[in-house]
Amino acid sequence: MSDPSAPLRLSADRDRCVGAGMCALTAPGVFDQDDEEGLVVLLDAAPAPEHRAAARMAAGLCPAGALALAPVEATGP
Repeated sequence: MSDPSAPLRLSADRDRCVGAGMCALTAPGVFDQDDEEGLVVLLDAAPAPEHRAAARMAAGLCPAGALALAPVEATGP
């Protein structure tokens, strides 16, 4: 199982977003919704450790599958 506190990279597909708002409710430090259409706005593609668990949960709760997350690969010395 992967480390839930490990760095991650987020992306949001506004074309898939249906404006349900689960992301903004679950992780308000990472996601918002625009005022015009209510679509997802990604505030932080590489969230700080204290926001990572909520960001992962938001990605899992998105009914449209508009949010994607990928681990950040560690770079060597």
